[in-house]
Amino acid sequence: MARYTGPVCRQCRQEGEKLFLKGERCYTDKCAIERRSYGPGDQGRGRRRKLSEYGLQLREKQKVRKIYGVLENQFRSYFEQAEKKPGITGENFLKVLERRLDNVVYRLGFATSRNESRQFVRHGHILVNGKRVNIPSYLVDENDVITVKESSKDLKRLKEVIELNADKATPSWLQVSLEKKEGKVLSDPIREEIDIPINEQLIVEFYSR
Repeated sequence: MARYTGPVCRQCRQEGEKLFLKGERCYTDKCAIERRSYGPGDQGRGRRRKLSEYGLQLREKQKVRKIYGVLENQFRSYFEQAEKKPGITGENFLKVLERRLDNVVYRLGFATSRNESRQFVRHGHILVNGKRVNIPSYLVDENDVITVKESSKDLKRLKEVIELNADKATPSWLQVSLEKKEGKVLSDPIREEIDIPINEQLIVEFYSR
């Protein structure tokens, strides 16, 4: 399945809620949901159809895939990993998604969106434990140290982002120094700190059919 390359804001309108895919724009009145809260296309202004139980499960799965920018095969692979771990499958699943390097770079405040973070990682600007990692799906572990490559620390865009994120709260499972452009993974992600409107149980039910 190919990665979606169309207008990012269209995905939010499809879901009928903000997915925060476009960084700082999502917090302004330029956000597509603020301007056009109805769905995209000719039929978008019509009343949304009531979804079946399966439809709700599918919609939630697709929404979370869009938020984290993950393709279906990898998304399912993460779910299978979560199933094998002790504990609650849905929470385990979200924790795996949160441990993706592109998400961690975003959570640390080095990018304004996961899309931007993904590009930042792919372009080789990020080091994990002193080694360059350019794979956005790389899963970090406890005690991993994430830093911006020395030659990238003076990038104009990075400076702009850090200024924008100066007051952004960092999850307690991460530690960050925006001045040093360095962060550390202190523990596993904590479900209560995943500030995204997700009903992970619907995804568990979808894959358990």
